[in-house]
Amino acid sequence: MTGRDLNMPERESDSLCVRIADIAMAVSPASSDLCLGVEQPMQQFLVNEPNPDLHVRAAWADLAASNHLGLKIFDSGGVWQLYRNNGREVFRFASSLLGPTPYKIGLFEPDFRSGDVLLHRSYSRPEQAIDPLEYPLSELLMVNLLAAGRGLEVHACGFVDHRGNGHLLLGQSGAGKTTIARLLEAMPGMTILSDDRIVLRKKGEQFLIYGTPWHGEARFSSPASARLSRMLLLRHGPKNELASLRQTNAAGRLFACSFVPFYDPGGLDFSLCFCDEVTKAVPCFEFQFVPNESAVEFLRQRYS
Repeated sequence: MTGRDLNMPERESDSLCVRIADIAMAVSPASSDLCLGVEQPMQQFLVNEPNPDLHVRAAWADLAASNHLGLKIFDSGGVWQLYRNNGREVFRFASSLLGPTPYKIGLFEPDFRSGDVLLHRSYSRPEQAIDPLEYPLSELLMVNLLAAGRGLEVHACGFVDHRGNGHLLLGQSGAGKTTIARLLEAMPGMTILSDDRIVLRKKGEQFLIYGTPWHGEARFSSPASARLSRMLLLRHGPKNELASLRQTNAAGRLFACSFVPFYDPGGLDFSLCFCDEVTKAVPCFEFQFVPNESAVEFLRQRYS
């Protein structure tokens, strides 16, 4: 919706649906002149799902007069703000590159099971394929759906080893996630789920990690998943070393690496409890590492 073509062959259909971490989000156009599409790497998350968790209706609109959206709840400091209006959650998206008129407005029910996305027509060419859930909306919707008792999205590199075990390398930007992901790629039998965003969910008595389309600089993304066997909190250091973490320390650091809806008290409470639960069930370590091949060799020797 920012005026650039989607990096894909156009997908013209009545609707499209993506599934991320076993959560399906479907979009239907309100008119035949709205052509839907998705960018790479979201294409690998496209599915046919008759009963999505969220259904969105997308429509063209003139958003030049959309000045009264309700009570402002949150301002990201970037392209989006959240308002609340007559019980609906209203996301406003605007870019200084386009002007003061928002390029997109999303209106959603409080449970995020349904909603509408309004697209400012003059910002797009008639033949241009549009992704109404274009980032960051897709991720915002996922964060809110997860916070309603489903799981947690975290800043992490996630990978699956040759035995099918899932590992999380957690850290904020600059912690070394992308560096290690690139080094891991060269190892036989490794599958990188993402180098920046991973979803954590509980299924039965197990915790699973899922890849997402919201990658980091290395552009690793995969719709695959795996059972989580351990979590490593990343820290640069003069040598490669693992140290066990106290559960309360691990829970706090996991929460600090999480994407949570701070404007939603119920979702925030669930996310805190989820961090506590997963760190009680899964071994947690601090991984002090040197950012070169020796770090991956260190992990291979201990976990192969």
